[in-house]
Amino acid sequence: MNVELSTLDWVSLFVHFMGLSLLAVGGGISVVPGMHRYLVVQQAWLSDAQFTSSVALAQIAPGPNVLFVALMGWHVGINAGGVHWALLGSLLCLLGIVLPSSLLTLWATRWAQRNQAHYGVRAFKQGMTPLVVALLMSTAWLLMAPSVNPQTPWTFWFVGAGAMVLLWRTKVHLLWVLLAGAALGALGWV
Repeated sequence: MNVELSTLDWVSLFVHFMGLSLLAVGGGISVVPGMHRYLVVQQAWLSDAQFTSSVALAQIAPGPNVLFVALMGWHVGINAGGVHWALLGSLLCLLGIVLPSSLLTLWATRWAQRNQAHYGVRAFKQGMTPLVVALLMSTAWLLMAPSVNPQTPWTFWFVGAGAMVLLWRTKVHLLWVLLAGAALGALGWV
């Protein structure tokens, strides 16, 4: 995939990720639908496969899961012409998603610590819970969409629902559930 990006396009990429950063109250993964709409649907700088593989690869790799943003920037840069553009794309996307939210979090945490007895601070904390859950559910929906077709075996849905209930109702570590899912995939059951 080859794309041509002007200086204004690179600035637009950075600014867009800065805006998404301020919406990422559930972490970077919660704004994946906004990233998809911008990078794949509106700008066509990434293919669906590049987008999905960026998220999947960063989720299974050790380290912070927000690194998928750098991978997306890398793919945009590779599509724009090479490794030097890929490095620029990675840097712009990662700084764009991390910088505003980090500065806002630092300021808000210091303010909330000083004013923790105020009713508004407690109400804000309680009100954020449904928002974070909704953002994470929209991300799950977007990542699940390619798997939804009539040919999808029932075992796919059964294993997914079982993993969800297991993680929700027990204290089984997520890595064990991922390992079990990988084993079932390797055996060809899902």
